[in-house]
Amino acid sequence: MTKTLISVVGPTAIGKTALSIKLAQHFNTEIVSADSRQFYKEMCIGTAVPSSEELKSAIHHFIQHKSVEEHYTVGDFERDAISVIQNIHKHNSIALMVGGSGLYVKAVTKGLDDFPEVDNTIRTNLNEALNTQGLQSLQNRLKTLDPVAYDTIAIDNPQRVIRALEICLGTNTPYSSFLTNPEKARPFKTIAIGLNAERSIIYDRINQRVDIMVKDGLVEEAKRLFPYRQLNALNTVGYKELFQYFEGTYTLDFAISEIKKNTRRFAKRQLTWFRKDTSIAWFDYKTATDEIIRYIENLL
Repeated sequence: MTKTLISVVGPTAIGKTALSIKLAQHFNTEIVSADSRQFYKEMCIGTAVPSSEELKSAIHHFIQHKSVEEHYTVGDFERDAISVIQNIHKHNSIALMVGGSGLYVKAVTKGLDDFPEVDNTIRTNLNEALNTQGLQSLQNRLKTLDPVAYDTIAIDNPQRVIRALEICLGTNTPYSSFLTNPEKARPFKTIAIGLNAERSIIYDRINQRVDIMVKDGLVEEAKRLFPYRQLNALNTVGYKELFQYFEGTYTLDFAISEIKKNTRRFAKRQLTWFRKDTSIAWFDYKTATDEIIRYIENLL
């Protein structure tokens, strides 16, 4: 049988973990996580890491294998994930990947895009602008120069915004125009499965998940990570809002409402990203697993 990677994607809180475990058990295979914030062992509640029971239900890779103090790029993940997938394929023709970090999924399935070199002073100037004018000014600038990138990248991540802007400014061409490079050859074929629901349902599920996280100790977890708040790994929804609470900028209730709002915005960007990929077969989040398995087996 052809070496195959089943990739399960979709917005946050839609049920990807539960589906991936059922698929892994059916195909007797292992799961590669492509959720870039679940890589970090200090971040558990706020990143919705699979429970101990879920982790025991199937072999998982790239779950809490790094520290927030370690530098780990999407390029590093591309290399490591492909190596793990090839090892799985040595004893099973099917491997499984699950996650909502679109760039990390794309890195594995299609390869990273190649960007031209630009003058380093552009990034230096943008970093200075970030420090003096704030992130919103850079976001507004990107929205003018490249509205497509503004709608699809992690707009709350200063590094991603600066990267997009430096390409726009250094090439006089939208950053998003470089996201169409030919796919890189992979030693496996990919079957992409997407889970979705009506927006109101997604938003309700997000709100409920945040409430559960708070009940399970998210505030206490964020407090332990507060000394590391300048690290890129912690520029993450669910933590950065609580850091504002600890600093006295937000009340706790407002911080929690901001977590919900920013998570909903993140889910919207996830869907915008994934909908560009016409190879994804979309299923309602309530679809019976057997139906999804039949679809996959027909393609196999």
